[in-house]
Amino acid sequence: MTLQQRIERFFDMAADSLPGEASQTFEELMRGLNRGEIRAAEQDGDTWRTNAWVKKGILLGFRLGKLRRLGHSFFPFFDKHTFPLKNLHLQDGVRVVPGGTAIRDGCYVAPTVVIMPPAYVNVGAYVDEGTMVDSHALVGSCAQIGRRVHLSAGAQIGGVLEPVGARPVIIEDEVLVGGNCGVYEGTLVRRRAVLAAGTILTRSVPVYDLVRGQVLRGSAEKPLEIPEGAVVVPGSRGLRGDFARRHGLSAYAAIIVKYRDERTDAATALEEWLR
Repeated sequence: MTLQQRIERFFDMAADSLPGEASQTFEELMRGLNRGEIRAAEQDGDTWRTNAWVKKGILLGFRLGKLRRLGHSFFPFFDKHTFPLKNLHLQDGVRVVPGGTAIRDGCYVAPTVVIMPPAYVNVGAYVDEGTMVDSHALVGSCAQIGRRVHLSAGAQIGGVLEPVGARPVIIEDEVLVGGNCGVYEGTLVRRRAVLAAGTILTRSVPVYDLVRGQVLRGSAEKPLEIPEGAVVVPGSRGLRGDFARRHGLSAYAAIIVKYRDERTDAATALEEWLR
């Protein structure tokens, strides 16, 4: 059987009936995730495919795991023994600045990635080369982060394990995610987009494209997608109805105010000397 077939088989079993082979299968999955050879979502041309079986395998690990005391004596934590911290080495080429960062086992962090403290990278995540994960930033479970992305301080990239078929958040290459942004519910941010500080993107948040005269929305069938090179800022939209008008009520919205140009590139340039 393939790894996928074995995971599918064990996932459907009750926890108390799982054979010893289930643990070996889970360990094989984790090795593939750590090396970046297995991913929760993969790009095929211009589209992304969710690998639900990978998330099933991670969930299998929670069923197999027993609560244990892990970590060092000066920084203990208590978690399922199947999900320790990722074992990084100097030759991995990942720069992890001291100060409280945690990287969970079962995620891929490429050489030349820089992680500032404190930050958290969860299981199943994929962080590609040259990306900076800044202070207080989260890379959620199974989130896919491209090359030379900047996740600014306080940025929250949501994770997803259940439902297993749900697409994780995907941030393509050279995207700038500003401070205190939140990207959730399988949102796809195409390459070279810029999210201004405080921008929140979810399946239910409408995005008003002032340049192209469109309203972008996600749906139950299709997550929200931010176009390539879009510059998105937080905004608001007036609410309908007498009560809303009487009280001057408005709701949050995101607004595409322009598409990336040379001035934007200069303003968002990443300082090479920091790397």
